[in-house]
Amino acid sequence: MTVPRQPSSPDSPDSPESSGSPESAGGGGPREDHRHMIRRRWLTATIIVLLIGVPAGYLVISANQSRNSGRDKEDKYSATGLTAGWPSRVQRRLYDVPIPPYSREVAYYETNNWRTSRLYAQFLTSNKGLDKFLKRIGTSTDKLKKNDITISKRDRKVVGWEFTDPGPWLGLTHVQKDPVPTLDVVVNRANPEHPMVYVVSTTTP
Repeated sequence: MTVPRQPSSPDSPDSPESSGSPESAGGGGPREDHRHMIRRRWLTATIIVLLIGVPAGYLVISANQSRNSGRDKEDKYSATGLTAGWPSRVQRRLYDVPIPPYSREVAYYETNNWRTSRLYAQFLTSNKGLDKFLKRIGTSTDKLKKNDITISKRDRKVVGWEFTDPGPWLGLTHVQKDPVPTLDVVVNRANPEHPMVYVVSTTTP
């Protein structure tokens, strides 16, 4: 006699309900994993945009400010014939004008004819920078004389230097044997820590 088979209980190992399905497993299943992956990709993309975009924005702003500053200097000096920036190394060597490192408000102008050549230069430096400059051209701050405007009116007119600002003003002329240049130096010490230096170097080939 055949005994009828009893239906499996939910707790039986053979019960279909007991077999683990992906949806019933821990972690929320594929849909939850997919959402988590999307959020992670979105967060990564956002971080990349911030890392690249923000510095790039600052660079653009800085470049524009630098460009505008350069244009302002060019406009300021173009009216006087001066060129904003440093003379070339060759010019500085030929005219014996060793502008100190880290100087600011640097500008220059060069003239040449069959008889003489001149380099006009200006720069804002420190007291130590002024000492080094004068020492390198063969003189010293002790040689500077108060109210001695050694740059001639003619040379001042060429580049628009007026020397009318509050002083004290000091100057010296460093004469050297041809063809080594002779330098006329004028210093404005209105700022005790940062003297403004004006130089005219004249050489006869």
